[in-house]
Amino acid sequence: MVKAAILFPGQGAQQVGMAKDLAAAIPECSNVFKRAGDVLGCDLTAICFEGPIEKLTISAHAQPGIFVASMACLAALKLRKPGITFDCAAGLSSGEWTALHLAGVVSFEDTLRILEARGRFMQQACEAQPGGMLTIVGADQKTLETICSRSGIQMANLNSREQTVLSGRLDGIDVAEKVAKELGLRRVIRLNVAGAFHSVLMKPAADKFAAFLQTVNFSAPKMTVVSNVTGKPHGQPDQIRAAMVDQICSSVHWVHSIEWMMEQGIHAYLECGPGKVLTGLVRRIDNQASLTNITDLSTLEAAGAALA
Repeated sequence: MVKAAILFPGQGAQQVGMAKDLAAAIPECSNVFKRAGDVLGCDLTAICFEGPIEKLTISAHAQPGIFVASMACLAALKLRKPGITFDCAAGLSSGEWTALHLAGVVSFEDTLRILEARGRFMQQACEAQPGGMLTIVGADQKTLETICSRSGIQMANLNSREQTVLSGRLDGIDVAEKVAKELGLRRVIRLNVAGAFHSVLMKPAADKFAAFLQTVNFSAPKMTVVSNVTGKPHGQPDQIRAAMVDQICSSVHWVHSIEWMMEQGIHAYLECGPGKVLTGLVRRIDNQASLTNITDLSTLEAAGAALA
């Protein structure tokens, strides 16, 4: 039997209208949005379905919104494929909380509260200390280390063997962009983000988040969830809590996460939620991978056939 992993997107994947057609066609999907709005005390459905994108992009909206859209996609899949299971789960950045919820570590209600607080704390950190992020394509480890040492910024997302995102102060991003081009790198892309995610500039957010998580009940995972921080499976509840605080400032080891899954014999991946970024990254790491996405009704039907 083919081993498979389910993947969940994080902040940046938000799209106005995400999972809207699923909610219109499937009552169970609509109910996911309604429950979320009741928990958060806001009309999350309107924010996700109608926008505007500026409102949806606010971290305290985007992070729970992407979680709810992902859970709506998963609810639709379970209706089409009752009893479907996965050998492990992973998520990129805030998407890791979706994976932890699927594994039974935190409840639906607590996951929403966690992501709203996480997003709010990160937004506050962005406003207090302006920063940015820079995608570098085609650089080896030594070159990346040179860019970081000369600019004072750090590696934030190790997305694939060819693509790494750097993060830090805006003046450091300016220097890094210049150094990268001096070193002959042609694909250097400044990202349109609110701040320096997964860098030391997020330390105030991490400190607030650590205190917040002490109020949340964590259970032992019922399935394997691969950690962004280590690229290996999460441990017990106290270890998960600590790792998810560290995740705010540390690098996202996506390459190591996928390589660990490959070592376990996993070569089939389902991305559940808005966008196709994660399966695109997996394709660059495992060229033998079987990749499926669920973002809306049309992709649900295609995934149903592919997972038959």
